[in-house]
Amino acid sequence: MSILDLLINPNPMTPSERAIQAIDQINAEDPTKEVWKGKAFPKELLYSHRMTKKLGEFAPDASEHLKIAARAQHIGRWKIQRSEYPMDRTGYLTWREELKKMHADLTGKILTELDFEEAFISRVKFLIRKKQLKTDFETQLLEDVVCLVFLEHYLEDFVAKHEFEKIKDILRKTWGKMSEKAQKEALQLNFSSQSLRIIQEALFDSND
Repeated sequence: MSILDLLINPNPMTPSERAIQAIDQINAEDPTKEVWKGKAFPKELLYSHRMTKKLGEFAPDASEHLKIAARAQHIGRWKIQRSEYPMDRTGYLTWREELKKMHADLTGKILTELDFEEAFISRVKFLIRKKQLKTDFETQLLEDVVCLVFLEHYLEDFVAKHEFEKIKDILRKTWGKMSEKAQKEALQLNFSSQSLRIIQEALFDSND
């Protein structure tokens, strides 16, 4: 960087900030909009900012590669539609794996263009693909944040659109992916009375 650059911009962005900016630029292209607080946002751009915010709250000492992995969790998600795969469990799992690979590869390309070291890039891609869940500390942290963001921002809409038993099944699966710390954090979230009732029945009622 030249002296002129420093005079024009005395506080240049760090490499991680440039990576975050590039991720946001892609997610800003999402054609699907979500309204939040009366304003429409590109859906995956809003999701990525929620991920960053929750990571900062839940793990304020998170590493730079974890911060980037969290921001890129759904990068370009609209590019691979669920409808492109069979509408059964096998099709769903295949779609999810293809998404994770795409998210990781797209993020890896951004980091390569920004001259990040290969070891850093590999670690970010490892985290985005959720490798070694339950055994890798940072993979578990990322999954905890994913689950907390779902519960805080998307559960209410999910409850409104799906059958009771399906909601309970999803809640049980989500709960099972979370660490004990994240489970305790989840119980402090502000849920509607309807969602609280479903959570109680899904996770804590022994007669179900």
